[in-house]
Amino acid sequence: MLKLYSYFRSSAAYRVRIALALKSLAYDTIPVHLLRDGGQHNGSAYRGANPQGLVPALQMAERGPVLAQSLAIMEYLDEVHPAPALLPADALGRARVRGLAHMVACEIHPLNNLRVLNYLTQELGVSGAQKDAWYAHWVALGLRAVEDVLARSGDTGRFCHGDTPGLADCCLVPQVFNARRFNCALDAYPTIARIVDACEQLPAFRQAAPDMQPDAEHALAR
Repeated sequence: MLKLYSYFRSSAAYRVRIALALKSLAYDTIPVHLLRDGGQHNGSAYRGANPQGLVPALQMAERGPVLAQSLAIMEYLDEVHPAPALLPADALGRARVRGLAHMVACEIHPLNNLRVLNYLTQELGVSGAQKDAWYAHWVALGLRAVEDVLARSGDTGRFCHGDTPGLADCCLVPQVFNARRFNCALDAYPTIARIVDACEQLPAFRQAAPDMQPDAEHALAR
């Protein structure tokens, strides 16, 4: 049985949960609370599985190898369990989808990661309002670019690429979830809104949503 080290509101873990659900792969969730006990991801128990101390991590089996980094995990799953595919069959299509996924996972998300936000407030003395402004600035800059790429391309369909969800959608939906949670204005991104709405109607995306996770705690402050 696969084991997913996850935190319910981690957008990176959320991506992998979507991919697992799309492929109907069963797994056990191993909760790693990013706020409790000084951050359980910082403890020696989890660092033994993933030295980087980030979620998610996917363990193949009991005492089996552990994979880290959400994009690498999703591409591994696509290679080992090719149907349904997260990447298109053609090289150009794969490059486009990877590019969209990287725009979210490598450009937007790192600047809004919990450890970055904590550094702003705890080490640099940034106020809560300034932190939220930082978050909104990078989200707006990133989503504006994603919106333009999606809106201008004939390859965009019901989803980011064509009419089946894939790698880019797995990345986009969690980022929009986070943007909503931080009250970021999203009216300027109608193509993104349409795609996310289509995704959220699918059982796999609903199954992977933060509020459906065993470690979800709705009363927890962000």
